[in-house]
Amino acid sequence: MNLLIKSAKIIDCNSKYHNKIMDVFIKNGKIEKIAKSIKSCKESIAAGKEIEYSANNLHLSPGWFDLHANFSEPGNEQKETLESGSEAAKKGGFTGVMIMPNTTPSLDNKGMIKYILNATTGNIVDLFPAGNLTKNQEGNDIVEMHDMHKAGCLAFTDDKHSIKRNEVLKIAMLYSKDCNSLIMNYPNENSIANDGYMHEGNVSTRLGLKGVPSLAEEMMVDRDISICEYTNSRFHLSYISTKKSVEKVKKAKAKGLNITTDVALHNLFLTDESINNFDTRYKVMPPLRTVKDNKALIKALKDGTIDIITTDHTPQDEEHKKIEFDNAADGIIGLESAFGLLGKYLLPHLELSQIIEKIAINPRKILGINQATLTEGNTANITLFNPDLEWEFTKEDIKSKSNNTPFIGEKLKGKALAIFNNGKFEECQ
Repeated sequence: MNLLIKSAKIIDCNSKYHNKIMDVFIKNGKIEKIAKSIKSCKESIAAGKEIEYSANNLHLSPGWFDLHANFSEPGNEQKETLESGSEAAKKGGFTGVMIMPNTTPSLDNKGMIKYILNATTGNIVDLFPAGNLTKNQEGNDIVEMHDMHKAGCLAFTDDKHSIKRNEVLKIAMLYSKDCNSLIMNYPNENSIANDGYMHEGNVSTRLGLKGVPSLAEEMMVDRDISICEYTNSRFHLSYISTKKSVEKVKKAKAKGLNITTDVALHNLFLTDESINNFDTRYKVMPPLRTVKDNKALIKALKDGTIDIITTDHTPQDEEHKKIEFDNAADGIIGLESAFGLLGKYLLPHLELSQIIEKIAINPRKILGINQATLTEGNTANITLFNPDLEWEFTKEDIKSKSNNTPFIGEKLKGKALAIFNNGKFEECQ
């Protein structure tokens, strides 16, 4: 099936067509031609062999990629499955997702990596399973990284189970150099975090809720940076959320350390004030912090200190979310609403091309996979969108099996319209 895209503004800083309004013709899954005007073949359209697509204020970028999402399968299919998670990603305009190894059984061996890849081969949304860094996420024994990498695992992490033991992280970083894989860690020193429920500050004191001090994150950021420097390896810090963490990462990058980092979308504009009425929809980890932290994180996106924006899509069923705040599970679903939230809260501060860099270009670059650059001859992996379209996010927009989000009923700005990947074209409906 061939696709002719009419009058789309290309947003791709790696393409010579960046910021130009062009027609794009995709044939047999590859970008065959990019030009000011390309005529459609009426015979091919009539025969169903070609689609012509156009829309108001149409923009085109490399396919969006989310570095952190939880699809829950196997083990918690009542929250999400590979199929429903993929539908949520498609609705949000994502053509690629790295799924976190928070499953039962764990993604800690090559068989589980192959299971995910085989179950999703050829889908319009590419799923890349991150493997556990330690067996059963217990933080002790490192997995067979070489075997798992050969099976298709590009990154290793225990996700929100921070690696406590220094020697485990050190050895993992050394191993990663041999198999050219990425080590990711969420910095949270549990002995300081003390099983807190929200950010430690005035709001937690007022509500009488146990708080997680910023220090818990910042201490482990220091530890991780030190081990990265010692091993001279590449390393990725996940979900940083504080101003001081940003400062530490910036200094490490200035020293030439091969460190990258990401931030969860909701940590960029929500604060601990959202929890004033004990609304569990705002219970996340890392916790929502302060306006000061929000501003520092946005500034870090602008200057390149933070490389990636992630949704941290975390489905939770009502049984684990609509209960007392202390006992409620962490997490917000984010794939379907991500771009609309970015348009509403981030576009006033970042250029559109910077946002595309953070949600499409950098994730693939850091993982070492196809950049999906919009150039003739390249395989087509694209997202079509309108960055100015205003719309209301409703329950009907949710394709996830869970609806744990505080954004239902909110007016958003910017929307994905369609995606093309793996030779397939689908609208984001």
